[in-house]
Parts: sequence; structure tokens; C-alpha cells
Amino acid sequence: MMLTTADYEDAAREALDPVYYDYVAGGARDEITLRANREAFGRLNLLPRILRGRDKRELDRTLFDCPMSMPLLLSPTAFHRLAHPEGELATARAAAAAGVVMTVSMASTVAVEDIAAAARTVATERPPALWFQLYLQPDPDVTEALVERATAAGCAALVVTVDSPVLGLHERNKRNGFDDLPAGMACENLRNLRGGEPGSVRQIAMSAELSWEHLDRLRDSTRLPVLLKGVLHPEDARLAVEHGVDGLLLSNHGGRQLDTVPATVDLLPEILDAVAGRVPVLLDGGVRRGTDIVKALALGAAAVGIGRPVVWGLAADGENGVRAVLELLRAELDHTIALCGATGVDDLPRDLVRPAFPGLR
Repeated sequence: MMLTTADYEDAAREALDPVYYDYVAGGARDEITLRANREAFGRLNLLPRILRGRDKRELDRTLFDCPMSMPLLLSPTAFHRLAHPEGELATARAAAAAGVVMTVSMASTVAVEDIAAAARTVATERPPALWFQLYLQPDPDVTEALVERATAAGCAALVVTVDSPVLGLHERNKRNGFDDLPAGMACENLRNLRGGEPGSVRQIAMSAELSWEHLDRLRDSTRLPVLLKGVLHPEDARLAVEHGVDGLLLSNHGGRQLDTVPATVDLLPEILDAVAGRVPVLLDGGVRRGTDIVKALALGAAAVGIGRPVVWGLAADGENGVRAVLELLRAELDHTIALCGATGVDDLPRDLVRPAFPGLR
């Protein structure tokens, strides 16, 4: 019986090639940050209210003109075809059916146009909520081509990942000799990007020379909302707002980049103080339960993202598995809100959350 996201991880471990399981499950170096993301939620308690709830809780929220059936989105995760033959097509249909945002990875193994088409087969009443993850490229023409491609496909926002001047080092992958996709798979959003390159697939370029000027150039070139993913330092959060970003996705890349950085939920209060309500702050990293979602929302996050649980559901049962994971988290979210004596996601005050150990914060 599949009752938790951990159950889906167990099923995925059985279904996946061990090398691919390690790729998804693993983190950088000693995986300290990977573990910290989960442990941090365990250090927070919920202190419920009584006799003030409602029989039907309001879970929906709108962000950047995207209606969401709950404040949960699919954070960008690469290479879904490693988990299931349909890959991102199955994920997109599940997200659209659940009414949540899917952030299409720049490194998806299905092209964004095909992902959008798959989502539209399910979201018949309104366009599916798709955002696009973007790594700024040293060649501005490549960045521009990617933005044009995502915009034409119907993506409603850009999520710019800024924590990767170089790739994180995953020792599990090195031990397993996993350094490239298997034959027949590619990063399809990098195929046929520019004229004169028919059939070619470009590589995602990481560059330590990227700067705020590159972000300014992107901001000036698109009307889509721009969120930065991977801002961890409060001063960078303040700078991001000054440079005109529309939101932040507080993320440590699931512990896959710099190891030993803090858990995102521990950083959330500082980042919120830094932006002072000028832009919404979303959060991902370690979200596995409805209680995790409620804690993040009560602390001030506008929404939370999930990554690995999506892949676990996909590996376990394709589209149905992803949909089951989303509905499981929806049920847990609703149940937790009811037990907290709240009326919905807009009724989760800061004093609902207390540190498990006195003096923690």
C-alpha cells in the first residue's frame, strides 16, 4: 500500500536501474545539505488552534497569473525518461490534471513544445500552468533562443537557476561512472536551437563569469515574470529585487550543488526579511509531507516545490504515479490545515510554527 512519498521512493528504488536511482537520490559530496533539508522540517513543531476551522478548506492560490489548485509546484528536475519511457509527457499530464504548475527543466528529455502539448490534452478548460527553468548561457544568443522557445510553447514564467557557476560534484555518480545520458536520450530543449544547427543538441554551459548584467539583459528582453532559483544569501535576495526580478525560489538545488549550505526552510525567515514583501518567495528542498508544506507557508513562503517525489512517482507508475503523489500531498495538506484549526492556505499565521528545541531560533 502506497501511503507516503517514502513509499513511492521505495517503489522507485525497486523499479529503477541502481545507477539512475543514485543519480536522482544523491547529492553533492557528503550529502550533508541533502539530509539537512529533511532534518530542518523535523526541528519545527506545529502549534494548532482550536474551534476556529471550516468544514471545507480553501487550498487554491494564484501566482504570476497562474491559478494553482494548491500552493505546490513541480520544481525543475532533469531526465525524466530515465524514470519512465514517457518521461516529461507523463509528468506534464499529471501536473495539469492536478492543477499545479510544472517547471519544465532546461535539461528535460522531451522538448518543451511537446510537454506543453501533452499538458493541453488534460487541461482542457484553461491553458496548463507551465514555467521554464533557464540557465543563463555565456552566449546571449543561446539564452535568447531558449527564451523564445519557451515563450512560444506557452510557458508563463522563467525560473532562472543561478547557483551553478560550475556543476556540483556527486560522488555517487562518479563511483557509478554515470556522466552522460544513454543512447537515444538527449536534452531536447537544446536541439535545433539556432539556424545552421539542424539536428544538433547543444550542451548546457556553466560559467563562473555570469553576472547581474546577464540577468539585466534577460529582464529587458522578456515580458515573462522572472524568478531566481538558488539565491541563499539575504544580500543577494535584496540585490535580486533591485534588479527587477519578480520572485525568488529559495532553493539549495536539493543538496546537489554546494554541500554544507543551510536547509532552505532555515533560511526562509532571513530571505523574507531581506525582500520585505516586495516579491513572493517560494521554497523547495526536503518537502515530503503535508506538514512540511504547512510549516513553509506559515513561515511566509508563497508556495513550495517538490522534485524527487515527482520522479519517484513517475518511476513507480508513470503518469498515475505522479498524480498519486500530488493527490497524496494535497490530502495531507488539507488534513494538516484542518488539524491546525485553520480555514485554508491563507489562514496559516507565523505563530503556528515553533522550534522543536528552545532557543533554536
